[in-house]
Amino acid sequence: MARLADYFLVVGYDLDKRVEGEGQGRILQRFPEKDWEDSPFPQGIELFCQPSGWQLVPERQPATFIVAVLTDINSERHYCACFTFWECLDNPQLQKAEASELDEVDEDLAVVQATKVFAPKSLVLVSRLDYTEVFRNCLGLVYTIYVDGLSAPLETVIGNLLTCVIPIAGGSQRTITLGAGDRQVIQTPIDDSLPVSGSSVAQLFRQLGIVNVLYLLCAALTEHKILFLSCSYQRLTDACRGLLAIMFPLKYSFTYVPILPGKLIEVLSTPTPFIIGVNSFFRSETQELLDVIVADLDGGTVTIPECVHISLLPEPLLQQTQTVLAMILDPELEIADHAFPPVSSQPSALKIQDKEIRAVFLWLFARLFQGYRWCLHIIRIHPEPVIRFHKAAFLGQRSLTEDDFLMKVLDGMAFAGFVSERGPPYRATDLFDDLVANEVERIRQEEACPHKVMNHVKELAEQLFKNENPYPAVAMHKVQRPKESRQNEAPNQTPFPGLDDVAVQLFIDHASAKLKSAPPVVKAELKAMVPSGPPLGDIVDRNGNVMANSARRLEVVRNCITYIFENKMLEAKKLMPAVLRALKGRAARVCLTQELNQHVLQNRAVLDDQQFDYIVRMLNCTLQDCSHMDEHGIAAALLPLVTAFCRKLGSGITQFAYSCVQEHMVWTNMQFWEAMFYSDVQNHIRALYLESEDGEQQKNLEQQDGSGEGREISALELASEQNRLWPTLSKEMQMERVQKEESTVFSQAIHYANRMSYLLLPLDTSKNRLLRNTGLGDVESVSNSYVTNSIAGSMAESYDTESGFEDAESSDVANSVVRFINRFVDKVCNESGVTNEHLKALHTMIPDIVQMHIETLDAVHRESKRLPPIQKPKLLRPILLPGEELVMDGMRVHLIPDGREEATGMMGGPPLLPAEGAIFLTTYRLIFKGTPTDPLVGEQVVTRSFPIASLTKEKRISVTIPMDQFVQEGLQLRSCTFQLMKIAFDEEVASDLAEVFRKHMHKLRYPQHVQGTFAFTVGQCGKMVVEHKTKDKNQSLRTLSKNLVKSAKRTIGRQYVTRKKYSPPTWENRSSFQSELDEDEISVSEEVDQQSSLTLSSTIRSSDRQTMSNVVERACCRDYQRLGLGTLSNSLTRSNNEPFRISTVNRMYAVCRSYPGLLIVPQSIPDSTIHRICRCYRQNRFPVVCWRNSRTKAVLLRSAGLHAKGVVGFFKSPNTPTAVPSQAESTSLEQEKYLQAIISSMPSYSESSGRNTLSGFTSTHMSTSDSSDKLRPPKIGALMKQVMGTKEDVPGTFSRGGKWGSIRGSGRLSAYNPDVGTRLAGKESPQPNGGPSEALFLRQQKAFLYIIGDKAQLKGGKQDSFQQWEVVPIEVCDVRQVKNSFKKLMKACVPSSQTLDPNMSFLRCLEESEWMTLLHRVLQVSVLVVELLDTGSSVMVSLEDGWDVTTQVVSLVQLLSDPYYRTFDGFRLLVEKEWLSFGHKFSQRGAQTLGSQSSGFTPVFLQFLDCVHQIHLQFPMEFEFSQYYLKFLAYHYVSNRFRTFLLDSDYERIELGVLYEEKGERKSPQVCKSVWDYIDRLNKKTPIFFNYMYCPEDYEVLRPYTYTSNLKVWDYYMEETLSEGPSYDWEARGRQERVAEETPEKPDTSGPKSQRHIVWPCYDSLSKTVPDAITKLLQDLQSLEAELGQTSEKWKDTWDKIKTTQRAEIKLESKPSFTSSLLMSSNLSHQRRSQGVYLQESGVGSSINLALDCEASATSTPVAGRPSTSTLYSQFQSTESENRSFEGILYKKGALLKPWKPRWFVLDKTKHQLRYYESRQDKECKGVIELADVESVMPGTPTMGAPKNIDEKAFFDLKTTKRVYNFCAQDSANAQLWMDSVQSCLSDA
Repeated sequence: MARLADYFLVVGYDLDKRVEGEGQGRILQRFPEKDWEDSPFPQGIELFCQPSGWQLVPERQPATFIVAVLTDINSERHYCACFTFWECLDNPQLQKAEASELDEVDEDLAVVQATKVFAPKSLVLVSRLDYTEVFRNCLGLVYTIYVDGLSAPLETVIGNLLTCVIPIAGGSQRTITLGAGDRQVIQTPIDDSLPVSGSSVAQLFRQLGIVNVLYLLCAALTEHKILFLSCSYQRLTDACRGLLAIMFPLKYSFTYVPILPGKLIEVLSTPTPFIIGVNSFFRSETQELLDVIVADLDGGTVTIPECVHISLLPEPLLQQTQTVLAMILDPELEIADHAFPPVSSQPSALKIQDKEIRAVFLWLFARLFQGYRWCLHIIRIHPEPVIRFHKAAFLGQRSLTEDDFLMKVLDGMAFAGFVSERGPPYRATDLFDDLVANEVERIRQEEACPHKVMNHVKELAEQLFKNENPYPAVAMHKVQRPKESRQNEAPNQTPFPGLDDVAVQLFIDHASAKLKSAPPVVKAELKAMVPSGPPLGDIVDRNGNVMANSARRLEVVRNCITYIFENKMLEAKKLMPAVLRALKGRAARVCLTQELNQHVLQNRAVLDDQQFDYIVRMLNCTLQDCSHMDEHGIAAALLPLVTAFCRKLGSGITQFAYSCVQEHMVWTNMQFWEAMFYSDVQNHIRALYLESEDGEQQKNLEQQDGSGEGREISALELASEQNRLWPTLSKEMQMERVQKEESTVFSQAIHYANRMSYLLLPLDTSKNRLLRNTGLGDVESVSNSYVTNSIAGSMAESYDTESGFEDAESSDVANSVVRFINRFVDKVCNESGVTNEHLKALHTMIPDIVQMHIETLDAVHRESKRLPPIQKPKLLRPILLPGEELVMDGMRVHLIPDGREEATGMMGGPPLLPAEGAIFLTTYRLIFKGTPTDPLVGEQVVTRSFPIASLTKEKRISVTIPMDQFVQEGLQLRSCTFQLMKIAFDEEVASDLAEVFRKHMHKLRYPQHVQGTFAFTVGQCGKMVVEHKTKDKNQSLRTLSKNLVKSAKRTIGRQYVTRKKYSPPTWENRSSFQSELDEDEISVSEEVDQQSSLTLSSTIRSSDRQTMSNVVERACCRDYQRLGLGTLSNSLTRSNNEPFRISTVNRMYAVCRSYPGLLIVPQSIPDSTIHRICRCYRQNRFPVVCWRNSRTKAVLLRSAGLHAKGVVGFFKSPNTPTAVPSQAESTSLEQEKYLQAIISSMPSYSESSGRNTLSGFTSTHMSTSDSSDKLRPPKIGALMKQVMGTKEDVPGTFSRGGKWGSIRGSGRLSAYNPDVGTRLAGKESPQPNGGPSEALFLRQQKAFLYIIGDKAQLKGGKQDSFQQWEVVPIEVCDVRQVKNSFKKLMKACVPSSQTLDPNMSFLRCLEESEWMTLLHRVLQVSVLVVELLDTGSSVMVSLEDGWDVTTQVVSLVQLLSDPYYRTFDGFRLLVEKEWLSFGHKFSQRGAQTLGSQSSGFTPVFLQFLDCVHQIHLQFPMEFEFSQYYLKFLAYHYVSNRFRTFLLDSDYERIELGVLYEEKGERKSPQVCKSVWDYIDRLNKKTPIFFNYMYCPEDYEVLRPYTYTSNLKVWDYYMEETLSEGPSYDWEARGRQERVAEETPEKPDTSGPKSQRHIVWPCYDSLSKTVPDAITKLLQDLQSLEAELGQTSEKWKDTWDKIKTTQRAEIKLESKPSFTSSLLMSSNLSHQRRSQGVYLQESGVGSSINLALDCEASATSTPVAGRPSTSTLYSQFQSTESENRSFEGILYKKGALLKPWKPRWFVLDKTKHQLRYYESRQDKECKGVIELADVESVMPGTPTMGAPKNIDEKAFFDLKTTKRVYNFCAQDSANAQLWMDSVQSCLSDA
């Protein structure tokens, strides 16, 4: 029972106190005067009577009624019902006092009625019950009595009102009367736990709409601030009441003020959540609130600030809720589109609608919280239940861990209240309990069908309505209201009278005395056990983790565990990867815990090392995927297991699994430990009572529950039973139970202190591993970000001083663990009521526990270090090359897959990577060798290596190794041999060791000097610093080279040697000195200075003479002689008619350091001129001849670009006077003379009389345009345009510039004139004679010399029309461009990580690298030069410094024009001449030493090789060498294994004494110093470098297509062989083969072996596993010869023999068969023979058997007439057994009148023929029957002369298209066999 009203007040306007013009209210009277004990009087009521402020008004206002809600300190709500009316004041003093205020209010009114003002007065009821209507009626009655002057005394009415007592709940009906002839009926709700809402919820939805209210609901539940605005105070109260009603069963526990007075408006900036209502009058003051959600009830809007994020209900709940609400609020929506809508579908009445909406929310919360009771832990039953909710388990089992909304709700205060209120198992239940327990199944089945949901909602609404209105037929109220007239007119009535305090107090005292004497009304509260509903496990959410094919995965997990415990380790190893993949799924993780549990006996399972290792790996994998909150309880299930599995390390030392699974976040999460602790405590307390009770109560329970014997009693049910019995127990029994429970909790706390120390103390306690990098010390930072409130709530002392260990850097692990455990113990013991003595005992125990455990761990750690790491495979040693030595022994690493997919198994096949092995650093290479971690390919060996010199980039990375889940430090090493190694160091590799490794690597990569590279140090002791103590070695050569350099320096004079900048002395001073240099006994120029009497001996000392003879032997000279560009003779005379001579002007490298010693220059140019002109060119690289076309005699010259100053002089017009000093002018004239000399040397020029005259031009023009030239010009023209970038620019061609030149003026050339192409549509220059016709005419003449120059260099130069040379400006690709392009190319071909980004696809990256464009440019220029040379013009390539692009172009031109350079010798010569002698800077471009490190790697030579590869692809029959040869060079030019490609010029090579020492004796013959020697040696052994399709046409000039679309990516960039590493170091490769061959011979007893072998493109070496047919046959031949003990021929000899016999055979055959002519490539004259894939026939005369029969080899003559098929097959014939399918003796009847003769017959299925020989031994075939011609085979009859005494059935006939053969076998069975065999051959065909 409760009082209807606690206090009655009269509050009026306070005339005395006015603050700053604002009035205040004061309480005029209050009844009762004294506070009730159970409800103190709330303060500050006067503020709430007039929330907008106390003010006087000039006009009477209507009376108002509002209900404000105040909350007291005990969070009890008091409802203040305020009835306000206005009283007239006509006090004259007041009028003065108020004048100012009235002015403020309204001046006009003040003027009219200045004498009257009205002040507010309020009658207030304060109650703890919320009966709005009853209060309205009661206060209205008091007012009516006062206004109408009714007879009833006010004191009586108020006395009755204050003494009225009504029941709180129970559905009773009370009639009350206040003694003024009134009557009211109060209905109490049936169940007071359900809120009473009237129609406020429906009203709220009408005002704001569905979505807005849902936003507000979610905001309230997730603890945001909500502010309601409205003009009506009553609406504010209703809206707040409505919002609270739909939150049920959760209760709002923050600030709740439905009406906030304006004076308290600053309350809105409080930091805590709230629901507050404010009058719209104060809207402006709410504008600046940034984190408040504002709901405007009048406008129907909800405004959410930007910074506020509201988590909404999870889908599909949100959608379903909205649908059902729409059906309630707007039933017509559904049928709005119907053609025949039902007559009426009005929404229900407001009161009913209100309950329907609330029913929807009840249904919603039942779905959200279904199964919550299964996640309650009861940790104490007596003296009262203590209950905790296991949030992680609830979310996990509902698979809603990701759901933001539910997370926040469960963490919120409202839910904490929900648990404490609804947790206890024995209490009164309500509608929600019933819904959650019994209707879950129904809700789940109906959720998808709105109409069924609607029916359910209607049922619930009915119950809710009945709860509020238990008696629908209510007796009529009877309450007087003031008369209408009275209300409106403004009577000058008396103020509200003062009431008689005594009278009212008497009433109250009297009533309370009466109450005391009355017997207490005890309404027995119906307590019962709260039903739990179906357990959560059965409720799998629709989006739950039921995994696909999980059964199969569980099977795999079970099998693997069985294998481990049965010690079948190999099986387990194979299943392991599948298990680790399966453990990603929750079902498999649960399965694992169950399976492992079965193998634990008495809490202990001792394993051996291997088993232990596997179990730990599985545990780690399982825990890795568990969240820190452990929502699936996996970590909880594993906790007992990690303390059970162990292995014996030594005497009395056991290592448990927990020491290996500590790396997981879950162990550092306080919430996890709490949940674990509580769940264990619950189990123990349950056990306590199950033991203590006999079975009676169990039966009792089961009968109640009706579920029979099968079900276990849950802890909550036990608790409920205990609670029921509690009052009946004696005091002692009660005490005993409390003690037992308390000690249970205490013992668990000790147990957990131990457990936590196990999992938190690392095995090596010196490492502060876990604590530093996790939030162990800092519980507030538990890694889930949203735990803000709950952690603050869950900490016994929030944010204490010890909350982080940052301040305690020095403290060791032990301290931090002790603190963590202490904090845990404090919290759980306080919550579960452990006594203080016990708590103190715990605190003293914990440090001891931790200390003891540390001591145990130290022993374990010590022993575990001694354990050999078992599962790690033994390190495989790499095979080293001769002279290669290990710098660092193998370090165990993992090779991690990079962006290439082939080896990872993603493209099919097993994953070869990641692999586990070791990395070795040798003096030459970096080698990884190991085995794949995938057990299915565990027996393969993976090798990846690259030369240390090719390392381009090294960076540190951190890698997660999938098998061990640990992040390791690693390195990513990139090599310019297109290799990438990502390695992660194993944990056994100390980090300082990894650092040493890096340092050594850098030292080796960038030696101080080129002599530190492997090519020089090979074979010396493997010291890191190279010491040259090898003076005795090659003494003569060393001294010789030194002398040479010395004498060169002496001869040149000081200025040359030490020059910083080249400043030559004047020529006059030098002339005598110069002449010494000019004369040379080896090559005498025409202008021998007669006075000079220097002889050979006096000029050159003996040592130098030897050098000079060496220079002569160099490659260049051999080539010059071959080309007829000059011979060397010792005589002083020389035939004058040779146009070029070999000059030794540079023999001491004085003219140009980077040129070779001997150079080809025009015969007519003296050496002195050369000295002068070389200064015009960069690096002194003046033009020299490097090749001559044997047909047109045009020459190819190379030089560097001109110095800027030389350009203008070079091209200046002779007419213009120059202000240049005479020296420069003379130089420029010398240059012209030089060029003219070159032009004069050309036969085409001398034919045109050799003089620069007009007639000469014309005649040349007429005479040279012969047929050959007519074919060419248009093509050259087009080429020119492309190269120089005209408007018809082809995408990807050269310059972006405009047209290269156009002819202006009247003589404009028409575009179709064919000669325009030949003359380059050249630059027009002012002509001396001015006539257009001559200009035109001259311009049509093709130039004798074209200079390919750099566009940037040639600006501003003018062309003189009478000069016979012409400049072709092109754009050159800069060295930087090549460098950047190459970097991008490497990243494209060997990406460092896999990417799904379409912009990073291979083709896109390749395009962005622009590598193909660069190749296209170089090829395009080269083809242009080839064309020009072929048409008879000479070309001078004069680009950049003359050693990069120039070299590429010049080499390619020679390769395309001259077939000699496409042979082995020729190509070698070409590279030696153009690249090595002419000084391409290999060391600098390859960044080979420390000095060139900064310049970076620029693969100019690789670009050249790629161009050659492109040409090779287009002309496969023109090259003697194979593609492999090019790859070999590409690899070794950066590998530094050979000295060939070190150093930058011949000068440097001589200085180091490298150039000629290859001829000297070698100490270690196995170490090749030159790559060419190595290739020669290898080529003799194996045909790997040879191109079988080589079949050159004489003097064919190749013209490849150069567009980017014709170019292919070189497979050198992409391929790799993981089985043996790169195949370019043959020693390493060969030995592996030998080892492989030896092994299978021993164990051959194992049974038949499969002949099949799987070939993986990225693993096997394709050329080895799948060799081409010819290589295979040559190999077979060699092995057969070896078997027979013959000395095997060299492969080349065999091959040449076959070729010659074949050519002979073709000539012999009278009617060459179509096949053989097709196969014989010499008959192919197809211009581009890239399609000519062919097989060579072989034979002497006609056929040779390449792989011969065992006895001996012999040849045979074919059957006369057409060539036999045997010719085709003979070279594929291998062993006898294969080709002879059936053989034996048969008698054969000869032709007409010939006798029967026995012959040896051979049936050959392969060749499809029946051959016969004289005898078995005979190799000479007597005849062949082609089976193709056979029509039938059948039994025959004996004919004349047949053998005697033979069965008739032994005869058979063979009928062919030409004749019938008669045969006779030895007997009938044999005949049958022969017939069957022949028949089967026929049918097979």
